Amino acid sequence: MSRAGEFLQDLGKALMMPISVIAAAGIFLGLAAALQNPAIVGESIIHAEVMQQVIGFIRKVAGALFANLPLLFAIACAIGLARDEKPTAALSAVIGFITFHVGVNYSLLAQGLTPETTSAAAFMAKGYSQTEAVMYSAEFANTLGIFSYQMSVLGGVIAGLITVILHNRFYKITLPAAIAYFGGRRFVPIITVMVLPLVGVLMSLVWPVIASAIIRLGQFIGESGAFGTFIYAFTERILIPTGLHHILNETVRFTPVGGMVNVNNESVIGALSIFNYALAHPGALADDITREATRFLAQGKIPVMMFGLPAAALAMYRCAKPEHKQRVKALMMAGALASFTTGITEPLEFSFIFVSPLLFIFHAVMSGLSFACAQLLDMMIGNIQGGFIDFIVFGVLGGAKTHWWFSLLLGAIWAPVYYFAFKWIILRTHAKTPGREEESTAPALSNGKLTIDENSAHIITGLGGKENIQHVDCCFTRLRVKIIDMQKVDEAALKRSGASGFIRATDNDLQVIYGPQVESIASAVKQHLLVQQTQ
Repeated sequence: MSRAGEFLQDLGKALMMPISVIAAAGIFLGLAAALQNPAIVGESIIHAEVMQQVIGFIRKVAGALFANLPLLFAIACAIGLARDEKPTAALSAVIGFITFHVGVNYSLLAQGLTPETTSAAAFMAKGYSQTEAVMYSAEFANTLGIFSYQMSVLGGVIAGLITVILHNRFYKITLPAAIAYFGGRRFVPIITVMVLPLVGVLMSLVWPVIASAIIRLGQFIGESGAFGTFIYAFTERILIPTGLHHILNETVRFTPVGGMVNVNNESVIGALSIFNYALAHPGALADDITREATRFLAQGKIPVMMFGLPAAALAMYRCAKPEHKQRVKALMMAGALASFTTGITEPLEFSFIFVSPLLFIFHAVMSGLSFACAQLLDMMIGNIQGGFIDFIVFGVLGGAKTHWWFSLLLGAIWAPVYYFAFKWIILRTHAKTPGREEESTAPALSNGKLTIDENSAHIITGLGGKENIQHVDCCFTRLRVKIIDMQKVDEAALKRSGASGFIRATDNDLQVIYGPQVESIASAVKQHLLVQQTQ
């Protein structure tokens, strides 16, 4: 993979930090919405003052997170991409984000664009139609109280990226003795204050072109109907091995590609933003608007995550050699449970993606069809994961308008299709799925009796020893390691520690698939490396 591809992988990993918070906040909003549905909780709960106060508090907290997503993404980019001194990078990102929009603001004011001259009323006074006036007015917004272009999350990503580039370039800088105090990490906020306002001025000149291109792309996808939704979901699955699916996901979730609405002179941009706004402001958006946004969200994943992939896991287990069934059973059960409950699929996907491209393409097509069918059936289930939790909170508890029962109908079709297709392809093509490897290469999984410390030692050994490891990090399911010499990596040893797959992103970047437990694994490995360094 090229350096550009590696950079996009790292960026996608960084963007997942705020997404995990937003997903959790969305679940709380979904529960709050259910508690305000008289068909679910009854009229007595609806009129209970204490309950309404609690719901109002939840909405305020979640609303504050959603309103400040651009800043959260700027900070996440800086932390995720900083080579070292991550706290300094985070502080600089906040400074950079603010000064970036100050630069945009200064440029807008110099052009005679103010909150008054860019209001819908002002545009209508110039002869624009009401629709045109609202659209033009929606291009501007107040960000942390600063009048600026409505850049949403993309503005935060841009500010965070420029800041972290400056950080990585200057956090070790040495200045002359007279001003040496301002060198090193202290210099990063200083250079950020100098550069980011200028970047903001430049961005104000090119942003209208960028925004127009994004809006046209969103219009194309919207006009493509279910076919456009199929292409999105198919592409998202195909990108899974590269890690670049995060970039595509954030594009539809937080840019006009995923939709844009204007309500009460406020622009709401992106599929996930629109859905969460509807949860936080009941009745503010028509169901048809929310339903259009959710075509990119959890509803298309549910038939695959809750039914299709667990059925595929059963097929792989049934196709395993008798002597390996017990080992494969543990792997498949863990992967199926993660997929069913939380929508985390990589532990299962990486058990067949590389050994059978035909299985992978079939899975991507079925994912695309699932999204398209969910749209055609007018389902309205949001959030991002697509597991049982999302199905219950945003589907069943969302009421009849979500059409949640179609998820079960599709699931009843997807499960046998996945099972028989996987079984037929595995047996017909002799695919080396788990339990079908050659005897000499079939790895034994960790028997679960190892302590965390012992398993960490095995992982470090599998990575070629502490001297071969430059950096360890993780995302949702992958242990991401920068390696000095890839030839020293022992994949068989890593599989014995519980790994279900590998991606050699570059000559020095290895991703090891462990599943939802990877966060604790990464922490244990880091701690073990730290102990070894002090010995």
